[in-house]
Amino acid sequence: MDSPEAGNAPGAESGGFDDPAIPIRPMTPARPLRSAALAITVTALLSSAPIGCSARPDREAAAAAPAPAPASPPPSPSAAGPSADPRAYGEVAPSRDGIGKTYMGREIARIMSHRGAGWLERPEREREEQPDRMIEQLGLAPGMVVADVGAGIGYHAARMAARVGPTGTVWAVEVQPEMLAQLQARLKSLSVANVRTVLGTGLDPGLPAGAVDLVLMVDVYHELENPREMLDRIVAALKPGGRVAFVEYRAEDPAVPILPLHRMTEAQVRREAEASGLRWERTGSGLPWQHLVIFRKPG
Repeated sequence: MDSPEAGNAPGAESGGFDDPAIPIRPMTPARPLRSAALAITVTALLSSAPIGCSARPDREAAAAAPAPAPASPPPSPSAAGPSADPRAYGEVAPSRDGIGKTYMGREIARIMSHRGAGWLERPEREREEQPDRMIEQLGLAPGMVVADVGAGIGYHAARMAARVGPTGTVWAVEVQPEMLAQLQARLKSLSVANVRTVLGTGLDPGLPAGAVDLVLMVDVYHELENPREMLDRIVAALKPGGRVAFVEYRAEDPAVPILPLHRMTEAQVRREAEASGLRWERTGSGLPWQHLVIFRKPG
């Protein structure tokens, strides 16, 4: 599920929602997407079942209300209930590109279904993402055990397989059986023998515990429906000192032609990864549109 402009993450199975637009915006971001003539679209389906939204407070009414009488001090964080947990999920009114579920201050984006798999092989992807330059910065070596979570059709898994060689292993994780079938067919056509495919779930990538040197997620993490649980499981799958590499479109750069929910700031990536016990190691450079942020598991 390594989508180009949408990301393609194992986080939610395909649902009944149909939307032909992928989250790529025109190069002039100041103009809203008001018609199909202004939007860049492909025949791909985004799928996710929106969650019910909670009511928002009326700020004007609150401002006009009389000041409350002095009250006792607020409860300590330990006694404040679920809202005190910085990793608690929240709800908002679902946006055009989101599912209405929030995590650490951001709304989670919808994922692209297997029907959009052809987009993952578009010719311009080499120019827009420079995957070989990204893979080079991962420091892969023969014999390593690595994982591509949200592998899609194997666009990156095949490249990783060549780097770790016949003595290494690549775990390619997908949550959509149809996408997994396309992944397996692609690997067979390329005669790649050192990739093991895994049908994961929205809560568990299905990786072996304590066995992986590096996990890669390309344009995936922002679409995980359950990022807290998934990242905790990914950390559990790492060897002591193992690494996780996040590749996400840069939210800080207005020139990146991707809709907001399908981009992340480096600060947000770091905030969420560190909440799962990972330590920032370094941020790569040289990619046209994306961050490459690498973390290490202590130990």
